[in-house]
Amino acid sequence: MKLKTIFAACAALMTMSPISPAAAQDMSFDAYMQLLIARARAEGVSEATITRMTTGLTPNQRVIQLDQAQPGTPTRSGYPALQPYLNTHVNPTRIQRGKSMFAATRGIHQRIEQQYGVPAEILMAIWGHETNYGGYKGNFDLSRSLATLAWEGRRRDLFSSEWVDLLKVADKGYSRSELVGSWAGAFGNPQFLPSVYLRLATDGDGDGRADIFNNRADTLASIARYFKDSGWRTGQPWGVRVSVPANLDRAAVENKIIAPVCPRVHERHSQWKTVGEWRQLGVQPQKYLADDVMASFFQPDGDGNPAWLLTANYRVILEYNCSNYYAMSVGLLADEIAN
Repeated sequence: MKLKTIFAACAALMTMSPISPAAAQDMSFDAYMQLLIARARAEGVSEATITRMTTGLTPNQRVIQLDQAQPGTPTRSGYPALQPYLNTHVNPTRIQRGKSMFAATRGIHQRIEQQYGVPAEILMAIWGHETNYGGYKGNFDLSRSLATLAWEGRRRDLFSSEWVDLLKVADKGYSRSELVGSWAGAFGNPQFLPSVYLRLATDGDGDGRADIFNNRADTLASIARYFKDSGWRTGQPWGVRVSVPANLDRAAVENKIIAPVCPRVHERHSQWKTVGEWRQLGVQPQKYLADDVMASFFQPDGDGNPAWLLTANYRVILEYNCSNYYAMSVGLLADEIAN
């Protein structure tokens, strides 16, 4: 999973008091773990879970290397072309696997789509993009990874809370050997962080457990609930390909507002206008889109290349991962799966 979900969680965690000094690695790992353990105990985690999730725990230097290799503040030197990314992520193999999984889960996803209002092909596209339909979910010991990231200190408030939440997940009956995932702490088919699991993981088949590791119904219901919680509008597409007139004044529709979150993503989108207003400017949707729908114009690879009108549901995909490359590939993969 990309790191947008982690970064988004930071905002909710900023109000929490740190449990230790802010400087990275300002005490031994073992001493720091005692602080984390005390917090977990205070928040109701059982002693048995604390013991099995901390026995033999040591910092993972590979995790520290991966975290420190993450890019800092982006420059404004331009954007890589979208099409090469799409060629990799919306390829015939992934499309066919998505269609196969769509067919295999028809009885499951029809019920979930009816309950949550999120199209099944969107759920499939997220699952396919995150873990290739469960083909790769990560093999890092989550307790070790999250404890390491908390101790490292670069995003200590975030990861200390995620480690405690992981123990709360473990308290639901998951073994430490089951709780493996990405180096940054995401796990399961939809690559949820522990805090997201606790908030949104859903029992999709009524067996009393939200197993996003192996259970298809739980996986799809959990993704659907995530999208509904993020504001998905039932019956509205994520976006529609458009034809663009040669005389479109792009400067006149340029977005002048700086987004408070992921500004490099949102600065590439135009002002919001109704589809009817876009039609008056000569921008013509190639599929039906009601005239009163609000949409922004996006032509990622520049004049003469494909362009789209993006609806509010595109912004919901960005809630999962704030990247135009990610969101466009999810939307287009979903369209291919549905065809």
